[in-house]
Parts: sequence; structure tokens; C-alpha cells
Amino acid sequence: MKKAILGISAFYHDSAAAILVDGKIVAAAQEERFTRKKHDSSFPIHACRYVLQEAGVSYKDLAAVAFYEKPFLKFERLLETYHAFAPSDLSALSRRCWLGSRKSFSCGGC
Repeated sequence: MKKAILGISAFYHDSAAAILVDGKIVAAAQEERFTRKKHDSSFPIHACRYVLQEAGVSYKDLAAVAFYEKPFLKFERLLETYHAFAPSDLSALSRRCWLGSRKSFSCGGC
């Protein structure tokens, strides 16, 4: 039985998917290749379907799915953007980001 892992990067600049089978990269694709939208940041559903098909793997056969995210890098970018427009639009930062009691945070629409 093959050990397949699907890797996903989404909601940033250039969403993509890649698949590893038995530790080797078998296929990888950026979503913009399918949607024809430059720097497409949407969820890479087309890229996921492509890499699974290319590897001959069903989603039911996946051992794991990994999602790439660096939340502090995202937060730093938000701060830099809002700092450039502060104080005129500083209230927008509080509307977009919630800093919870956990050590992580979530940004809606980031």
C-alpha cells in the first residue's frame, strides 16, 4: 500500500497543491494554471484534483493532508499594511483580526 500525503497552500498569493507518494514528490500544480487567474489565492481544488489524478490516488487513500500556513507572517503583513494607512484606517485591523486567548490567531478574509 502506498503512503500518500497531499500538501495544500491556500488563501495567500499563488495557491497550490502537491502530493508525495512514499516520500517522493509525484505531482505539484498551482491553481492559477487551471483558473487562469494570475496569483489565484482561492482554495486549490483544481490543483488538488490534478495531483491526485496524476498520482493515481483517491482522496480516500490519503494517509494525511498537510496545510501550509504561517500565521505570524500573515499577521506581520497585516500590521505593515495597516501601519502604512494608520491612523485613518486602524479600525479596519480590529474588524479583520481576532486575537484570542490561544497563542494562535485567526484572520477572517486575510
